[in-house]
Amino acid sequence: MREDLPLYFPGTEFFFQPADIVSQILNFGLPSPIDVQVVGRNLKANYAIAEQIANRMRHVPGAADVHVQQLMNGPAIDLNIDRSRAKEVGLDQEDVARNLLVSLSGSFQTSPSYWLNPENGVTYNVAIQTPDYRLDSTQALMNTPIGSSSAPSPQVLANLATFKPNVTPAAVYHYDITPVVDVYASVQGRDLGGLASDVREGLREFDGKLPRGTHITLRGQVETMTSSFRGLAFGLIMAIVLVYLLIVVNFQSWLDPFIIITALPGALAGIMWMLLLTHTRLSVPSLTGAIMCVGVATANSILLVSFARERMDAGLTALQAAMEAGFTRIRPVIMTALAMIIGMVPMALGMGEGGEQNAPLGRAVIGGLLFATVATLFFVPVVFTMIHGRRSGRVVQQAGPEWVHEE
Repeated sequence: MREDLPLYFPGTEFFFQPADIVSQILNFGLPSPIDVQVVGRNLKANYAIAEQIANRMRHVPGAADVHVQQLMNGPAIDLNIDRSRAKEVGLDQEDVARNLLVSLSGSFQTSPSYWLNPENGVTYNVAIQTPDYRLDSTQALMNTPIGSSSAPSPQVLANLATFKPNVTPAAVYHYDITPVVDVYASVQGRDLGGLASDVREGLREFDGKLPRGTHITLRGQVETMTSSFRGLAFGLIMAIVLVYLLIVVNFQSWLDPFIIITALPGALAGIMWMLLLTHTRLSVPSLTGAIMCVGVATANSILLVSFARERMDAGLTALQAAMEAGFTRIRPVIMTALAMIIGMVPMALGMGEGGEQNAPLGRAVIGGLLFATVATLFFVPVVFTMIHGRRSGRVVQQAGPEWVHEE
């Protein structure tokens, strides 16, 4: 439709607004996810800048329906009322304006009246307005009768005023009282984050070239996405830090918790690989799945490391303890991971109405647990052996010949 409609209707600008309420809410009620606002009081200069921005955005890959929301060439008619002539016939400028307002917009706002239907008891609004088909020319407009209670007889508008055609802004939008000009853009065939990055790169060309008092702001769903990603990324980092500190308190050690969280890089790598292989973009559900995966991967790693520490306390070497822990704990670790993975399969497939919205969460959890399970069973024991093997060697070396003789 974007390709065909301009061919059938040349000179007409087409754009498509979001059809579902979810997109409208995420856009804060805006008609597109990207809103470049040129904010300032010089409306004409800001409109020219907005046109330049729109022309550059049309060449950005993935940008669709790029348009300037406000139009500055709306047709208008300026009426110049001859006050002396109007005064001679008992009228003034207020009478002319009031009569034109009723004729063009109706009398419901100025003098509302109602009629009660006695048959069904329903009250109807009664408004007086000139039908649109009667105002088919400027001559018909100038024939509008102008009357007042103080005037002896009504006059036509042509006897009291002259007119000239003009242009005016079709709509004037404000943000925090300041006038704004909006450049809207939608996304097609590309992720919103990549398009927003290219748009920000293009807006840097206007740095230092704006009129005094004018600035450019990027709003819309991009603003929500950026704040959400920052919050979830901070939450993911804080989850890892808090899990590490909690394990430190329980293990009374700084090294064992470090060994435990060495499985998390594998989980994060699995999430990225799964999203890449399934052509799933990074989103809020996928980041939520990453936070969930951190907890499960850490729990499995705790099972293995705690068992290995128990075997070391029983007299085994670090290598023997790590191997026995990996062999003994392989069943509970795999069972825990499989239970989570199998439970996420229906969600990852995205079946059913609206299932594609939560599919990234399931895919992130599955990919993270696949890699985290391998890292827990193979990589964590290696790290455990390396760290505790060196510590055991240092203990033997510091104990001296007496400890060796006692052995």
